[in-house]
Amino acid sequence: MIIRRKTPTVTIGNVKIGSAHPIAVQSMTNTPTANITQTLAQIKLLFDQGSDIVRVTINDEKAAAACEKIILQLRRQGYTAPIVGDFHYNGHLLLARFPRMAKLLDKYRINPGNLGRGKDKTDHFAQMIRIAIKNKKPVRIGVNAGSIDAELLSAVAKKHAQRTRDPNKILRLAMVESALKNAQLAQRLGLGDNKIVLSVKMSSVEDMLAVYQDLAKRCSYVLHLGLTEAGSGARGITTSVSALAILLQQGIGDTLRVSLTPQPGHPRWEEVLYCKELLQALGSRYFTPTVISCPGCGRTANQYFEQLAQRTKNYIDKRQSAWQAKNKKINQLKIAVMGCIVNGPGESKHADIGLSLPGQGETDQAAVYIDGKLATTLHGKTLEQQFFRIIENYIRSRY
Repeated sequence: MIIRRKTPTVTIGNVKIGSAHPIAVQSMTNTPTANITQTLAQIKLLFDQGSDIVRVTINDEKAAAACEKIILQLRRQGYTAPIVGDFHYNGHLLLARFPRMAKLLDKYRINPGNLGRGKDKTDHFAQMIRIAIKNKKPVRIGVNAGSIDAELLSAVAKKHAQRTRDPNKILRLAMVESALKNAQLAQRLGLGDNKIVLSVKMSSVEDMLAVYQDLAKRCSYVLHLGLTEAGSGARGITTSVSALAILLQQGIGDTLRVSLTPQPGHPRWEEVLYCKELLQALGSRYFTPTVISCPGCGRTANQYFEQLAQRTKNYIDKRQSAWQAKNKKINQLKIAVMGCIVNGPGESKHADIGLSLPGQGETDQAAVYIDGKLATTLHGKTLEQQFFRIIENYIRSRY
């Protein structure tokens, strides 16, 4: 069982995050926010696919004005989930010039590395924090390696000159220093620790682990996890999930995003899917019944086994909404579809419902296990339909 690191509770609209609450899934739009139609459609799609929180870019006055309309339309259409405004460079100006937007947003994201220099930087940060306090909004102080405060980085290098001259280690120290320094400044300005979320995003798995582990030891603030500039496709997924899984297993992290470079023709909500699959794999949250199946080998009747495993998954995807409407615990159901007698019976016994198919040259019958015990055997052309009926009967009797 994963033991979560203790944090305050931060309320973001109608979502609560922190150690006392489920780990929240976040995503971000990549449409021009000024394009209301495109952005509204993408936000709705992200929420429909299971994102708990969605962030939008607010980079200029057109985006700020559009954001007001987008949030109002979402609420009229029944979407109550929180919207976060992502600000860089001019956030202090936009929040001041668009007070209605500032009030409608559920959280502000501030990057302390690009708020200016010297006194201007401090003033701009303070302006945004004071607006957050006025509107009773939480803030994420998001430090990124690619936009780290140059003045702070130089100061950290001098401070630790006798300890290390490794630029990568100095960057790690500066990332944590920036997050803590700005969080403490926000608190001195009057923002409670229950209104602060921190993130320290880097593009290397090793670096990300080091900075989050260090930050987790040094504070109790709510932490948002993410590997930035992870890339796309298999590389982006693998690097993101490998880093996130280690931290979550250590009890670090209260909300997360898998940030992938979009691939042409791929939906934006894929990043939501990977977050959900990761949380379910770790047993942190359950979003859908689980289908486990073996990888197949020379023993399995490959084509039939592969088709049945996929059709079982498709059947569950089709039926889960109806099942979930009656009982959310259905998401913890585990179904096994195995290809031969080597591991088939054993894995099937460990599932709620398991089907162990015959392999090449084995007896032409499939054993069905329910709650760890052999329940029946199936064979013939209607095997698939019989198995699906068993699933339905099990759900009706148990849920």
